[in-house]
Amino acid sequence: MLVAALLAAGPARAQVTEIFKCKSADGRWTYTNDRAEAERQKCEVVTRQVNVAPTPKPTPPPPPTASTRSARPGEFPKESASERMSARERQRDILEKELATEQAALGKAKEELAAQEAVRSGDERNYARVLERLQPYKDSVETHEKNVEALRRELNNLYR
Repeated sequence: MLVAALLAAGPARAQVTEIFKCKSADGRWTYTNDRAEAERQKCEVVTRQVNVAPTPKPTPPPPPTASTRSARPGEFPKESASERMSARERQRDILEKELATEQAALGKAKEELAAQEAVRSGDERNYARVLERLQPYKDSVETHEKNVEALRRELNNLYR
């Protein structure tokens, strides 16, 4: 009757779980779900449970939209020259603002480095300690110089 119910349910995955009660040689009761071990020890079935899970139905793909439509000649999204120009202008404005910000940060980093180079404390008789103290300021200047250079390159590439 159980098999008929499973067949009538359509495509599904059935899993049978059995729990066996076994008596060991020293007289203690043990429980297992290993069928091979249960047959070897001549155990009795305590519980049998059938789990039936329906086969998941495939989900249909969403209907194509303008952005997900397959690429066919003549159906590519068109960008007008004015849209391209305005996008390029926005990009240029953003890069120029970033360049101005980075140049200001570079100026400030150079001022901080100059201020630290002018300071000499009494415990820095060893020149290695002076260099160690100045290194973070030099690194900051170098980072800002590289950023300015990269932004200038990016602006030059924009007009090619």
